[in-house]
Amino acid sequence: MADRLTKKGVEEFAAVAAEHVGDDKVPGLVALVACGEQTHVEALGSLSVGGPPVERDSLFRIASTTKPLTAATTLALVGEGQFELDEPVERLLPELSHPEVLRRMDGPLEDTVPTHRPITVRDLLTFTFGFGMALETFMAPEPWPIVTASEELHLCTLGPPDPQVQPDPDTWIAALGFLPLLAHPGERWLYNTGASVLGVLAARAAREPFADVLRTRVLEPLGMSDTSMWTTETERLATSYIPTDHGLEVGDPPDGAWSKQPAFGDAASGLVSTADDLLAFARMLLRGGSPVLSETAVEEMTSDQLTAEQKERDGHGVLFGRSWAFCQSVITHGPRRGAFGWDGGLGTSWLVDPSRDPAVIVLTQRMFESPEPPRVHTAIQDAAYRALR
Repeated sequence: MADRLTKKGVEEFAAVAAEHVGDDKVPGLVALVACGEQTHVEALGSLSVGGPPVERDSLFRIASTTKPLTAATTLALVGEGQFELDEPVERLLPELSHPEVLRRMDGPLEDTVPTHRPITVRDLLTFTFGFGMALETFMAPEPWPIVTASEELHLCTLGPPDPQVQPDPDTWIAALGFLPLLAHPGERWLYNTGASVLGVLAARAAREPFADVLRTRVLEPLGMSDTSMWTTETERLATSYIPTDHGLEVGDPPDGAWSKQPAFGDAASGLVSTADDLLAFARMLLRGGSPVLSETAVEEMTSDQLTAEQKERDGHGVLFGRSWAFCQSVITHGPRRGAFGWDGGLGTSWLVDPSRDPAVIVLTQRMFESPEPPRVHTAIQDAAYRALR
């Protein structure tokens, strides 16, 4: 088969990646495009401002790019018969067996009604179980009572990840069960929390920590040896930066929150990884799931799962014209229709297109400034598509 990535296209891909690297832009990045057996990688800049160079195997906090791996772990357990997609979660998560729903999302915590139906595993995978981030949350002039309560309980599910603050899984899920939902199960799409709950569900089903379930079901079969909830190889880990009006400020140093084993191990945002590990995960999905998932599971995981009503009520400011599959977005219109993937707010993106075959991975250490991916990610993705023959 002829090479799909052209020489000229790869050169442009490299040039576009280089344009975005700089101490006041993105200090360093790894940009990867793969098509068939071809792979091209650019490792540019430094792990920190003035620090050592980025290498191909440098580690980055992938934040919400964790979510597709959590979906695959969940579906692997479904394949084992540990639970079913449309099974209520109460058998394994009794803390969520009798949820109440706020009459108003911004209302007092005691003003609730019972849910219309139980929460299912599918609700968690599609982020429609009734709790999570809504665009209205960020537009409110003052924090809603539910947001304040969530912060006081250290759930870290309605804001940026913080692995050293969250309590152990049993304490975490009990605290979540103490709070009312924001919507009835199945009513609307609400971001993030569903994946965190899936981690607790998977751990309960397999009777071992989620990190071990992920390792045995996904990471080890695919040879993803550099992906984990924390790392002792801090010399490989990029410094995490927050953009401010005064330039980049350190959000987390290499010996910070991701250098110690977390009590919780957040299945929504906890992983560090490398470009090649994420490529191995992408190629597993492109070849139909082997040796991790069935073809049917891959099809469900990468297909639009939201109803028209849910799309109308979702946070359009988060999905930006995309829809939602299982723990990741899917493009439903335009020339990239059928492509799937998800971004990590600490600076990563992961896009896989089964129709045209490319996988595009961009790892940076600069936090997103809005729900929309920064230009560095979209420009490199565009260049990757232009590189195709």
